[in-house]
Amino acid sequence: MDRLPIVVKKLSPADIPRWDAFVRACPQGTFFHLAAWQAITEQIFRHRTFFLYAERLGEIVGVLPLAEVKSRLFGHALTSLPFCVYGGVAADAESEVEVLAALEAEADRLARELGVQHLEYRNLSTRHADWPRQTLYVTFRKPILPEVDDNMLAIPRKQRAMVRKGIKNGLLSHIDRDVGRFFAVYADNVLRHGTPALPLRFFECLKDTFGEDCEVLTVTDAQGKVLSSVLSFYFRDEVLPYYAGDDLAARDLAANDFKYWELMRRACERGCKVFDYGRSKVGTGPYSFKKNWGFEPQTLSYEYRLYKRDSVPQNNPMNPKYRLFIALWKRLPVGVANAVGPHIVRNLG
Repeated sequence: MDRLPIVVKKLSPADIPRWDAFVRACPQGTFFHLAAWQAITEQIFRHRTFFLYAERLGEIVGVLPLAEVKSRLFGHALTSLPFCVYGGVAADAESEVEVLAALEAEADRLARELGVQHLEYRNLSTRHADWPRQTLYVTFRKPILPEVDDNMLAIPRKQRAMVRKGIKNGLLSHIDRDVGRFFAVYADNVLRHGTPALPLRFFECLKDTFGEDCEVLTVTDAQGKVLSSVLSFYFRDEVLPYYAGDDLAARDLAANDFKYWELMRRACERGCKVFDYGRSKVGTGPYSFKKNWGFEPQTLSYEYRLYKRDSVPQNNPMNPKYRLFIALWKRLPVGVANAVGPHIVRNLG
C-alpha cells in the first residue's frame, strides 16, 4: 500500500461526502477542514479557494483547504484557512509524511503560480520547526468531565464565584433559532474594541450551513434584556465557542462568566468531552480570562513560506501601526461601522 502513488486533486461537488467523512474520522481533522468552508469563503468573502485532497487507490488520505486573500492594504496570501483558527494538512496517520509532502508541494506550486507574498498554514502543532512562524496565538482546550457538578468544581475558586454571581443575579440562558440577538451584541462589542464586524449574512450562512452544529446561546436578565451571546460550533465530541459579544451591562452582572458556564453545562449534558475555548492573543484580556477558568495555553504553530516578503505578516490589532485606525473606528456610529466593516474585514481573515 505504501508503494502506491499519491495523487493530489481538487475538491469537486461529488467529492464532498467522502471529504467530510475523512475529516470526521481523521484525528488531525477539525471543524475548519469541513468542505462547507469552501462555499462560505467564496460566496461571503469572494476569495478564490483551492481545496486539495490526496488520494491513494481511490481513497482520500489527506486534505488541505486553501484560500487566496488579495488586498492592497493587507497583502496577497494563500492561507489555510482565513476566518478559521485551525488549518493546514489533515493526513492519514499511516502515510502522514508522504501525504504532507504531496499536499504542501502542490500548495507551494499554487502559491508561486498565483504570485502570493506568503503561504500560511494554521497548524495546531509544529510541522516545520525551521520555518518562519507566528508566535502571537495560543489555543485553550480542556476535557469536559462526565458530571455537570464536577465541571463546576473544576473551575478555580475566584472564577467559580463569578459564575455563581451570575446565577444569583437570576440570569437565564436561551438557545436562539437565528443569529439576530447575537449579532446585535457582537457588532456593538467589536465596535467598542475598534475592529470591524463581520457581516450579518456570514453568521446567517454559518447557521444555515451547519444547522444544529452551529448554535447560538444568549443570556438575558429576568426581564428579557439581552446581556451576552455566543455562537458555537460542535464537531465530533467537542464544543467550540467561536464568536461572542456582550452588552455594557454584562460585566457587573457576570453575564459573560454565566454564559460560558451555561455553554459548558449544556455541552456536558449533550455528551461532549472537550471544551475548546479557542484562539487568543498572548497578553490580552481574553487570554487572561481563559486562564482564570483553569485552561492552559497551547501555542499554535502558524507556519509560513515567504516568497515576496522578509518577515511574517502582523495583520492584527496588536500591531502598533493600526492604533490610529482603531481609535478612529471606535468613534463610528454602529450602523456606519456595520456597513463599511465587511469590506475591510474580508481581507483580514
